[in-house]
Amino acid sequence: SDASLICRDLLAFEYMKRVCQHFESSPDLGSALVLHIELLLQRGKELLAKQKTENIITGHYTGKQLAPEALSCLHVLLWDQGSKHYEAGNYAEALEWYNYSVSFFKSGQIEPNLGKLQRNRASCFLQLQQLEKAKDAIREAERCDPESIFTLFGIYKIAILESNTEKAVEALSSMGLLSKSPLCNEDKLLVPETAASYLLSLAAQIAVENGKQEAAMKALEVLCQTSNDEAQVVTALRCLVRLVFSTTDESAERRDVNLDVLLPYLKMALQTLSRQSQMAAEQRTEAANWFRKTAWNSALQCEGSPDRMRDFFVLSYQLSLLCPTDRVLLMGQKTCLLMAAAASLELCRNSPYSAQVEEELTQALEHIQTCWEVWKTLKASESFPSDPTDSLLLLYEFETRAKLNDTKVEMILESILELENVDAKVLETMAALAMEAPAYFPRLCKKALRIALSLHKKQSQPDLAHCSKCIHDLIKLSLPSGVAEVEARALAEVWDYFEEALSIISAAPDVFPEMETLWLLTQAWNMGIMLYSLNQYMEAEKWCGLAMSFVHHLGFLRESYEAQMSDLYSKILDQLDKAKKNTMEN
Repeated sequence: SDASLICRDLLAFEYMKRVCQHFESSPDLGSALVLHIELLLQRGKELLAKQKTENIITGHYTGKQLAPEALSCLHVLLWDQGSKHYEAGNYAEALEWYNYSVSFFKSGQIEPNLGKLQRNRASCFLQLQQLEKAKDAIREAERCDPESIFTLFGIYKIAILESNTEKAVEALSSMGLLSKSPLCNEDKLLVPETAASYLLSLAAQIAVENGKQEAAMKALEVLCQTSNDEAQVVTALRCLVRLVFSTTDESAERRDVNLDVLLPYLKMALQTLSRQSQMAAEQRTEAANWFRKTAWNSALQCEGSPDRMRDFFVLSYQLSLLCPTDRVLLMGQKTCLLMAAAASLELCRNSPYSAQVEEELTQALEHIQTCWEVWKTLKASESFPSDPTDSLLLLYEFETRAKLNDTKVEMILESILELENVDAKVLETMAALAMEAPAYFPRLCKKALRIALSLHKKQSQPDLAHCSKCIHDLIKLSLPSGVAEVEARALAEVWDYFEEALSIISAAPDVFPEMETLWLLTQAWNMGIMLYSLNQYMEAEKWCGLAMSFVHHLGFLRESYEAQMSDLYSKILDQLDKAKKNTMEN
């Protein structure tokens, strides 16, 4: 019955009291006193237990110290009591019990257990919003136990509350270094889990709650670097990605900074997910798909920054390899590789040729070759009649190989011509690329231009601007650049291009650009003058006559040019007559 229990408790306590009095001078008295306190606490008589504890503290400083074993048992009781009150939210009460324990340590004493105790006191002070006292306690903890990850965590928490981000980040870095060492089991007074990863996760949470994004990101970064749990690392990386995108600053400068911060997180995600791990296959696939989409969306923000765009698209492709293959995924892979190749080529166009550019081109070629494989897989299951991928891939491969001075460019031109619908504009682009430094394939360029011109002329309504451009480029490529290059075969070829131009102008005189007509006139006339200077009067007459044919198609410039050229043309004709007479006389 309750009455008998009460009676038994009274008898037990009375007996303990008598034992303590009887063995007051015995060295084992301390054990009895500690047992008495333990019984009081078990029966919920905290006030009496406090009185007994205070008596022991008084005795400790008046020559009646407990034996080391008994004192250790008392510390355990006091810490357990403090922990119980802390977990119940009675922080002032918890602090009182911890203070009892502190009372047994000498001033200036250095011992890891004291460091642990001071950390617990600091946590109580923080809960009671007594920041200065918490700082004093954590300083004592640092003095006693500086190499403890838990001490560093306390320093970190206070730094966050004081908005001292630099100190908080410094503490996190030290935590990262210490976390690689084996951890001793911490008492369970305040921290329910002892793993460094738990403390780092908690550090990130505290920073976010206090609006300290830099510290939160540092905590998560250290966690990613030190944790062996792939699932935990992946979760931390997701949090980091979200923190990067949480900024409200939408300026281009801030966007670029964020993208540069984001890239290594995605690379780490790829590295983590690529390892053989304990993660469930479904969890791994879901994470890979999430990071793949993040890389894709990031690439789309990289307009004007081809190097970033290339890196993000390549990452998106690499992450997609960790996902189950289907049509949507293959289409995404194709686009990633196409865009990566395009970005690499754009970088090369804007840079002087170097070993680095050559390496970039080689990588672009690898992306193109891989894209061909993906594209073939897609086409094996369905048709894509209006998809420009074939033309784009051939164009990119042509440019890459041309810049690498690869003779396979001729085969690529032939592949373009084998397409079902050859686009004249693609051929014009290839022609330009064939001559864009460091590439130099004039014969290939002219071939592409001739075919492009032919395709334009076959249209029901030919595009005269494009026709004009093709002829212009053909003439520019074929005209002798000096006296040494003037020979009959070259002149015959370029003559044909001029006549082609003249026929187009004659067919649509009001549409053909006048400045282009003037350019043709000038080139033909200059060729005639060069031949005249070489005493090739018959050829000179022929070319100058061709130039005069273009004069008739000038608009308001006709009168001016006609007057200037007629005088010189008459002199050429006179000189030609003299040459003929001399020939007959001889």
